[in-house]
Amino acid sequence: MRTSIRYIFCAVVTVIAVACFSSAADSQQKVPQLSQAASVTQTVGLTDITVTYHRPGVKGREIWGKLEAYDKVWRAGANEATAVSFSDDVTIAGQELKAGTYSFFVTPRRGDWTVIFNSQPKQWGAYSYDSTKDVLKFSVKPEVIPNEEWLSFSFTDLTISSAKLVLRWEKIALPIMIEV
Repeated sequence: MRTSIRYIFCAVVTVIAVACFSSAADSQQKVPQLSQAASVTQTVGLTDITVTYHRPGVKGREIWGKLEAYDKVWRAGANEATAVSFSDDVTIAGQELKAGTYSFFVTPRRGDWTVIFNSQPKQWGAYSYDSTKDVLKFSVKPEVIPNEEWLSFSFTDLTISSAKLVLRWEKIALPIMIEV
């Protein structure tokens, strides 16, 4: 009898422990991120363009030249590197870019910034950035704008065959013309 009670007690304790640990694991799987995930999609002509990114906030910090150093490759967002997908071939800065998903980086500078589309789409930050995997690189003149607290991407100047993809954060907008 004593062995049966001990067996039942151990079984009940085991079930409770498993339930508690799996419940704790479930609650830890999804927590709010400081830099919220976002995406924006635009159809231009017949081509779908999607930008997937995380939105850091300015939060009273000096961004350009401080938090994000000049002359250093930046993931154009927070957490994972920003990714841009094209359902069809496009032309950017006069250069053809094949359909696919690319990581999107920029190099902030005091003058024109460098924009980079890299063939390795799944990267954490720019820590494993490999310039040998760059498929498109060009310069863009940033524009001064009113303060934008949370990093954003949007599409402007839409026509049947083109759109401007604009990165906005802090007091900078970086426009990139895309043609289909």
